[in-house]
Amino acid sequence: MKNELFMPEGLKTANPRRQFLKMSGLTVAGAGLLLMGCDDEDRMPMMSGKVSLGSGDTGILNYAYALEQLEAAFYAQVMMGSFFANASAEEKIIFGDLEKHERAHREFFKVALGASAIADLEVDFSSIDFSSRNSVLAAAKTFEDLGVAAYNGAGQFLESADLLLIAGKIVSVEARHAAAIRDLINPNSVDFAGDDLIDVNGLERTLNFQQVLTAASTYVKTEIDFSQLPS
Repeated sequence: MKNELFMPEGLKTANPRRQFLKMSGLTVAGAGLLLMGCDDEDRMPMMSGKVSLGSGDTGILNYAYALEQLEAAFYAQVMMGSFFANASAEEKIIFGDLEKHERAHREFFKVALGASAIADLEVDFSSIDFSSRNSVLAAAKTFEDLGVAAYNGAGQFLESADLLLIAGKIVSVEARHAAAIRDLINPNSVDFAGDDLIDVNGLERTLNFQQVLTAASTYVKTEIDFSQLPS
């Protein structure tokens, strides 16, 4: 997969905000797609009314896949119709970039997990007013910040060094997304991260599986069983 997948036409003449997103080009093909095995014991048990993420590295990748499904569905909804009221041309291009990135992340995990992938989640964005710029940007900030904190918290549990490397690449993309959204909310600010994300030691926030999935449950109707994930 070439980086062109993440760089729409006209990016070379983009402003600094879009140049920042340009850095989000991520190569996840080749060996990366072959990292996950799909042994019979790895297949996800299905329970009535819920999905089970499973255990080990498979469970953690399904956890990431669930979050990428949520983000991809959100940006797809943003792209539908005529965007929020008075959306600028630049904002439409940026959200288009974000949609492509999240869709690529979702499809990467789906292919990498193979038969071990969880089913498609049912999402509910009824609490978001997609006609309102403030509502859409606030939701995007929530999703991107949550995604970064989720990867930060889960990475320590990955046993495969190869998967940890790929997770590190993806979380760097998510962090750039979060910074771009914050810049749309507060233009020309140098505060890309924010005091709400960085602790007194200069380290970025991490969230555990329960914290992330509890926050995500506002927008996910499918019940997710994460009981086999490490704690």
